[in-house]
Amino acid sequence: MTLSCRLYLITPPALDDLAGFGRQLAKALDGGDVAALQIRLKDAPDDMVKAAVDALAPIAQARDVAVILNDRPDLAARLPVDGVHVGQSDMAYRDARKLMGERMVGVTCHDSRHLAMEAAEAGADYVAFGAFFPTTTKDAPTTAEPEILTIWQETMEVPCVAIGGITAANAAPLATAGADFLAVSAGVWAHPQGPDAAVAALNAAIAEGLAGR
Repeated sequence: MTLSCRLYLITPPALDDLAGFGRQLAKALDGGDVAALQIRLKDAPDDMVKAAVDALAPIAQARDVAVILNDRPDLAARLPVDGVHVGQSDMAYRDARKLMGERMVGVTCHDSRHLAMEAAEAGADYVAFGAFFPTTTKDAPTTAEPEILTIWQETMEVPCVAIGGITAANAAPLATAGADFLAVSAGVWAHPQGPDAAVAALNAAIAEGLAGR
């Protein structure tokens, strides 16, 4: 089996300058391997979410990066995205799946293998565990330990995403533990050397972590 772990970028919580962020996104994606981009605009009006998808999806998809919309299967089903991500307090997985058809549906499972197994058995394309580190991007209700990734990798086929406060400085142990994807937001967009340098550094940390598996 080929070991892999890839980056899964999440947009900042607010995008006041879509054109400017589009340039930042292109820069980030040109910095190294990225598997997916989640457009995460909590509580934004529909027209703002649609505008973000229209502006950002072509940039990502032109580079073979999957575009996933957070929280809104009702909108995602009507927009040119590759999938949707739902939390435990969002639309139920089965309802999201009905709307999305064959497109990807990922599910937040916090620190719970039980929730993750339920999602996986129902057909989720991936499960997300976290938060592994303190994060300012969102209010994380739970803290997860790297061991959950290892146990999941040993027992389940469905890919797992690690999320929460991940940066180039702390990413390697999560790749070692068994994460298939590392979801990163501020660790890229707030990086002092720019988003391309952040992506390069994160990919280097992933390679280091995979060498330790």
